[in-house]
Formats: sequence, C-alpha cells, structure tokens
Amino acid sequence: MKTAARALRSAAWAAVLLCALTAQAAVHTVAPGQSLAAALKQAADGDEIQLLAGEHHAQVGVIHQKRLTLRGVGGRPVLHAAGASAEGKAILVVRDGDVHIDNIEFRGARVPDHNGAGIRFERGHLRVTRCAFIDNQNGILTANFGSAELTVQDSEFAQAPAGTTLPHLLYAGGIARVTLTGNRFSGGNQGHLVKSRAREHHVRYNQLVDGAGGRAAYELEFPNGGLAFVVGNVIGQSAHSSNPALLSFGAEGSDGRPHALHVVNNTFINSGLRPAIFVRVHRDKLKAEVEQRLANNLFLGLGLPDARLSDLALGNFLASPTVLLDADVGAYTLHPMSLLRGRGVEPGTARGVDLQPTFEHTQPVGTRAIRPPKAWSPGAFQPPFQE
Repeated sequence: MKTAARALRSAAWAAVLLCALTAQAAVHTVAPGQSLAAALKQAADGDEIQLLAGEHHAQVGVIHQKRLTLRGVGGRPVLHAAGASAEGKAILVVRDGDVHIDNIEFRGARVPDHNGAGIRFERGHLRVTRCAFIDNQNGILTANFGSAELTVQDSEFAQAPAGTTLPHLLYAGGIARVTLTGNRFSGGNQGHLVKSRAREHHVRYNQLVDGAGGRAAYELEFPNGGLAFVVGNVIGQSAHSSNPALLSFGAEGSDGRPHALHVVNNTFINSGLRPAIFVRVHRDKLKAEVEQRLANNLFLGLGLPDARLSDLALGNFLASPTVLLDADVGAYTLHPMSLLRGRGVEPGTARGVDLQPTFEHTQPVGTRAIRPPKAWSPGAFQPPFQE
C-alpha cells in the first residue's frame, strides 16, 4: 500500500509539473517585416515561434533554447538571406537543444567561406519537417559533435548555386545519426545531393534525382562509412555528373567505427551515356570488414554495381529505364508488362533494423503507407496488383 501511495504521489507531482510547463509555454508571432532575431531572444524553453506566410528578408538568428518549435503558418513563409547571416554561418543557427523546424523555406544563403547554410546545426536533436532549401551554398550543414542527431522529413532541397565551392544540398558532419524520409533532392552543382559522415544513416523513401540540368558529383555519399540503411529510394544521376558513382561508401577512409551497408528496394538510374558505378564500396580505403547486403534493387541505364557474388541472387537486376512506366515524369513503378514484377526476395533485417519497405515516396515530397505484397518486386515501388 505504501509503495502504491508513493507511486500515486509521484504521478501527481509529474502531472503538476507537466501542467506548469505547458502553462508557461508561449507562442510568439513574426510577420513579414518583423524581427525573427528579436523573437528568438525573447522566447523561452518550450515556446513556439510562428512565422507568418510571406517574404521575410534578411531575417536571421540563433536558436539557443533547449526546446523550441519554429513553424510557418498560413502558408509557407520564405526566409531570404538577402546577404545577411547569423554568426557568418547560416540563416538559422541551432546551437544545442531539442528543436523542431516546420514548414519554412530557406533561400539564398551565402557567406565568404562558401559554407553558408539555410540551417547550421551544431548540437542536440534537430527535426526538420515540410521545409524547402533552395539556392543555398548548403541546404543543411551540421557540425561534428558526436551526440547530435538530425532528422529531415518531407522536405525539398534544390538549386545548388554556381560560383561557390562544392555546394552540398545536405552535408552532415561526424554526428551520431542522420534520418532522411520522404524528401526530394535535385539540381546539384559539383557538390553532392547528400553527404553524411554520421556514424549511422537511415535513408528511406526519398527521391535523390539530380534532374536534367543537375551537375551533382555523388547523389548519396558516406565518405567515412558507418552503419547505412538505404531503403526504398529513387537515386538518379544526370548526364552531366562529374563522378560515375551514384552511392559511394568509404571513399575517405574510416576512424575505426563498424561498417554496414544495406541497400534494399531502391531504383538507381543513370541518365548518361558514360557507364555508372551504381554502388561503390571503397574497401581498400576503409581497411575493414564491411557488412553488406544489396537486395531487390533496380540498376537502370549503363553501369554496374559494386556487388559481390552473394548479392547477385538477391533480386537485383540490371535493365533499361524502359522497364518503368515513365521515369522522365517521375513514374518509377515497373511497367505492367515487365517480367521483373514479383522477382524480388524477402528484404529481411539487419542489426535489429527491419529492411522491409513500409512506405513509398510520393511526389513532390512525402510518403504513403503500403502493405507487404505477396511477392516482392525489385525497385522503390511495388506494383499495385501485388498489394
């Protein structure tokens, strides 16, 4: 009875504390022409800043709170850098905390060292949803603090600018984890669509297709290896790429971390006439064992994956893009008459991670849930008749 009474008192105090914290949280509103920096200085931990739809010019700032939500309302507001930056780094700098940024467009970040970012993320946990990063030297750029975690969902990254040094649409440093879901990356320019030095990478249901005018080097690069789970993505290289590899793993060596690369139910497309390396694993640079599984992938266009003999029987197929409905307009499902339908294998699990796709990418961004088919097909999309 005493134990039960103590538990009830603890629960009551927890409820009181939660109510007190909720009651103290405030909502701050920033309209076009008002100061975002002032709102960021005024907001307390747990508050929400609502950015009203419209054009916000030269509104930059630092998020120093331990908990904060910054949300666009009434439509998607646009933060134009317009030559300004916070601390010479970015439109927004996230210092250290649990921060959620939702429904905001970041545009035109430029700084003298060519690393100007829409968001510069330093420490803590940053969650970005329904945002857009257009014409920035880096869309999102992180620091190298090993405990930081970045999650990006249902967001668009595009139009890497010319005249700057290796602009990346998303560049994660040596952080703990990067999770990308339902995003769209296109329009690279010499840099990469996604580059991540994190120890763990979860890349699911994204569209990383450079597009006809794109000039990205890699579409997806893990230069130091790590644990990478790449599931249900469309990864497409343009004819103007400076590098034949679409997915690169370990090109810059390792720091002794464990390595695993699991690439399952993706659609790789080479749009050029130069043969591509769809998946390139640099074992010579890593000088370590790499746990690898390639299963149910479509490799379309000229090129080969860096596959082992054991991968060849796991539902991976080389073919022409004509096996799809119409890749030029984003219809990446297998053609109804394709003989590849139903010729995949069970995706399986690895290191406690389920590799079975449970969603598919939707245009332009986002995901939709799917049911497991009776027989899996290769590629990022399962034919409707198999559901």
